[in-house]
Amino acid sequence: MWRVALLLAVFCVCDGLKFGRLCSGNSHNSRRTSDRWGQGHYGASRGDRTHKGVDVVCRDGSVVYAPFDATLHGNIIVYTDPQKAAINNGINLRADGLCFKLFYVQPDRTSGSVRKGDRLGTMLPMQSVYPGITSHVHVQMCDRTDPMKYF
Repeated sequence: MWRVALLLAVFCVCDGLKFGRLCSGNSHNSRRTSDRWGQGHYGASRGDRTHKGVDVVCRDGSVVYAPFDATLHGNIIVYTDPQKAAINNGINLRADGLCFKLFYVQPDRTSGSVRKGDRLGTMLPMQSVYPGITSHVHVQMCDRTDPMKYF
């Protein structure tokens, strides 16, 4: 009997959380590929560091949705550079024992619970800071591991 319980526990962890639509206008969570500012995949080169998230395409001003049932755990200050103030916001989400950060989002609120598909906020004006970039929400695990298995 304990083997069945263990098997079910493993199945639930592996098959649990999956991202729903993150941004209006991008129903399949298409990811940023390559532009003059770089690439949006996990591990992409950023000079002397690597990209520790995945960039999901989102037009400036678009509605950003809760990608899964979650608890909101405060806002994020993305940069210390005052020249990037226009996009210097985000939100922490927690669900199923996991923690995610969404960058470049002006959250409607920063605490409480949300259901998959609820409005979280608005995509900030990325073009005002990085002209010509593919505007996107940066999705990062709090432990900085690759979030792709949740898409």
